[in-house]
Amino acid sequence: MDSILYQVNIGEETKIYPEGTTYKTIAEDFRERVEHPIVLILENGFRLQELHKKLTKDVNLKFVTVADQFGFETFRRSMCMMTVKAVHDVGGHDKIERVRIHFSVSEGYYCTIEGDAQVDQEFLDKVHHRMSVLAAEGIPIAKRRVRTREAMEKFNQYKMYDKERLFKYRRVSSVNIYNINDFEDYYYGYMVPDTSYLRDFSLHLFRDGFVVQMPTRDNPGVVPPFNPYVKLFEVRNEAIIWGDEQNLRTVGALNDMITQMDMREMVLVQEAYHEREIARLATDIAKREEAKFVLIAGPSSSGKTTFSHRLSIQLRTNGLIPHPIGVDNYFVNREETPLHPDGSYNFECLEAIDIDSFNQDMQALLDGEKVNLPTFDFKTGRRNYENNHKQLNENDVLVIEGIHCLNPNLTSALSDAHKYKIYISALTQLKIDEHNMIPSREGRLVRRIVRDARTRGIPASGTFAMWSSVKQGEEQYIFPFQEEADVMFNSSLPYELAVLKNYIEPLLFGIEEDDPAYLEAKKLLKFFDYFLGISSENVPNNSLLREFIGGGCFNL
Repeated sequence: MDSILYQVNIGEETKIYPEGTTYKTIAEDFRERVEHPIVLILENGFRLQELHKKLTKDVNLKFVTVADQFGFETFRRSMCMMTVKAVHDVGGHDKIERVRIHFSVSEGYYCTIEGDAQVDQEFLDKVHHRMSVLAAEGIPIAKRRVRTREAMEKFNQYKMYDKERLFKYRRVSSVNIYNINDFEDYYYGYMVPDTSYLRDFSLHLFRDGFVVQMPTRDNPGVVPPFNPYVKLFEVRNEAIIWGDEQNLRTVGALNDMITQMDMREMVLVQEAYHEREIARLATDIAKREEAKFVLIAGPSSSGKTTFSHRLSIQLRTNGLIPHPIGVDNYFVNREETPLHPDGSYNFECLEAIDIDSFNQDMQALLDGEKVNLPTFDFKTGRRNYENNHKQLNENDVLVIEGIHCLNPNLTSALSDAHKYKIYISALTQLKIDEHNMIPSREGRLVRRIVRDARTRGIPASGTFAMWSSVKQGEEQYIFPFQEEADVMFNSSLPYELAVLKNYIEPLLFGIEEDDPAYLEAKKLLKFFDYFLGISSENVPNNSLLREFIGGGCFNL
């Protein structure tokens, strides 16, 4: 019998393939025309498919490579599975109790091993060799769909109790399990078709574990040098340790608490941890008698504004009088604002700030002078001076917030002895399970979507549309200077995604298939399926979370 033929449209080109042809076969026909390895297929503009998918109809396809966001995430996710398998192969399944993938370090993931295995250079070299062999063999990363109850039983046998816990709260009847030979695991998202796609990596001993270093999205195929941010690592690791102490490592553990504990107590314990850390910062600032400028910077949706208010309250309890200063009030006049290549205003670059005026005013305040501080009018694009006089007394400190506050060039004329620099970010410590992280950037995006809809009337699709520009600005103007901070504050709350679930899901469901944000919205909706939702009624009115969901005491 003749096979059925289907029409496949790829860009301007149309080809005919028989029924049952895999998308991997189609991708290989075009491999020489595409700069980077193809790892996924976008089907009919709104459905991502793995390459093992078979052709069953006429279809429009677009290739997704490791240089695309979804393809890049697929590569890194698949590398995690190969890493975990290699560790078990080298250490022995009977000796390795658990491999934990924690968070990003440098351009890779920080991992630790629990069990009867010493993580030294000799062990790591063996893991590296095993991973190289697996990649060279091109072993299929096969997927099969099993009943949720069967998956729970399997992962109980494998002693992957975190996954068993996770599936306990899944409302779907079946789940996808991936395997490399006889090693099975669960991953949140798509995977590459086989291990030959995973040749580029390096392993580095670091602290109590190791980092699997991978290429960047901008330069696939090239593994960059290992360059960890030590201060950032320490604050993230502290959050992991605290989560372990609270038995709050994963979403499954959070769901257990939601069903078994008094939610008021759980929320208050996590909020108390924040308050303790803010109080410590305030006490440290008070001990530094010369510190007059508290400089606060961090990426979008970190909760900087609420943090500044709460820090100011704690400073007052230490006998200091804080005064807020917004660096945005020192924007240059609109006609002097630098431009992007497309001609739009670049408000995020340092050159958009009148650095000379800012430094002159801050130094004059330090010298005891009375200074008339500006207020920037965003409608007219000019600074106004309207009787906003300020003079520093002995116990006064300036709490200065802005994206460039950790950039030494912003405060170049001021003595470092008078600066106390704080970096704040929402560094999500909760994980889906021990092998599936929740990227901090994704947690901040969720916060931003909820706040934009509430305070600015911006639909979720609008926030998605601007997020790429936001990320670019962070990578250029904030992240390179984060290690300049004296201290770092993690504004993430382990319970917050369970609260945000109720706010964001209606916004995500409002995005249609023809919207450019549809794939991202679909991914987040699947992500929130893991969580049990909780009411916001127990969230204190001074919580950093209130900056995003509303109802706070700081009128944000």
